[in-house]
Order: sequence, then C-alpha cells, then structure tokens
Amino acid sequence: MPAQNTISIAVICSSNMNRSMEAHAFLSKKGFNVKSFGTGDKVKLPGNAPDRPNIYDFGTSYEEIYNDLLTKDKQYYTQNGLLHMLDRNRRIKPRPERFQLSKDKFDILVTCEERVYDQVIECMEARSHEDNQPVHLINIDIQDNHEEATVGSFLICELVTVLSNSDDLDNDIDELLHDFEAKCARPILHTVLFY
Repeated sequence: MPAQNTISIAVICSSNMNRSMEAHAFLSKKGFNVKSFGTGDKVKLPGNAPDRPNIYDFGTSYEEIYNDLLTKDKQYYTQNGLLHMLDRNRRIKPRPERFQLSKDKFDILVTCEERVYDQVIECMEARSHEDNQPVHLINIDIQDNHEEATVGSFLICELVTVLSNSDDLDNDIDELLHDFEAKCARPILHTVLFY
C-alpha cells in the first residue's frame, strides 16, 4: 500500500458541496492526496422554502453559486451556513465535480451515503476495465448537515489513516473495517471494484 501522502483518495457525496468537501479540506490539511466528487445529476442546495431548492449544473463554479445566493438572500444564506460553506469550497477548488465524468484513478473511494455508494458501483461497473486495477469502495453514512459533515470528516480521516498504515491492505481491509465499524458505531459497506 502506498504511503499516506501517495495513496489516492476520493470522497464522494451527492452534490460535492458539504460532506465530501469538508472531508476533502480536512484530509488535505493532513497531507493526503485527495479529491472530491458528487454523483447527482445536478448540484442541489436548500432554498428558502422546502419545495424550492437551488439547483445548479456541475459546471457552475462555487464562486457563481456563492454570488447567486448572495444576491437572492444574503441574510438567510449567511444564517443557514451556505455562504460560509461555499466560501470554504471555493478556496479548495473551482467547482463541484461529478464522479461519473472523472477519468482519475484512486486507491480508495469513500462515499457518504448508501445511495451514493450504489451510484458509484453502477458507474464503475459500466466502465471498461482497461488496467484491471482494484479500488476499495467504502461507505460511511453521514447526514447532510454542517455538524455531521464535520464529524464525518474526522471519521473519514481516521479510517483513511488506519487503511494507509496497512502493509497489505487487500488482506487486512476486512479486519480493519470490522474494528473501525465497532469503534465508530456506524455501519460500513465495502466492496472491491476495478478500473
């Protein structure tokens, strides 16, 4: 298994806004080689009414989304934390990225909810397996709110640290995940996919 700073990690949620970006920021600060993605068709953020979300294409920059929400209702989007979240995001990378469009290869994929985990499996199974390179796909359910995203980033970092310290990840992973699942008291899903 590569050393901590060479192991490649992708953290994936639905819109590449909250959970994956919080983990992306935290793992980057810890020296990991990390990218983040979403799997949704569009980037969706809460609106000022439950039936009116803010919806953007994945090509829309964090800066553009920030300015759009600022124009719509600065006080509301400041109070609910979306402007702060977008400010963090735009300091990490230019725009949300969709996993299904990425050609990058990773050692570990971490998803933040079971639906996203299923979408990653579907995407990976539809790809041609040119190199037959294995990738470990792991899911930890993290609720999509600011507090849980922060807690989730610590959990993901702890998990990735444990995995990156293994001398033989392919043989050790089931035991490592079992121990981690017992420690964090959250169900863990795992499968091996191929590029």
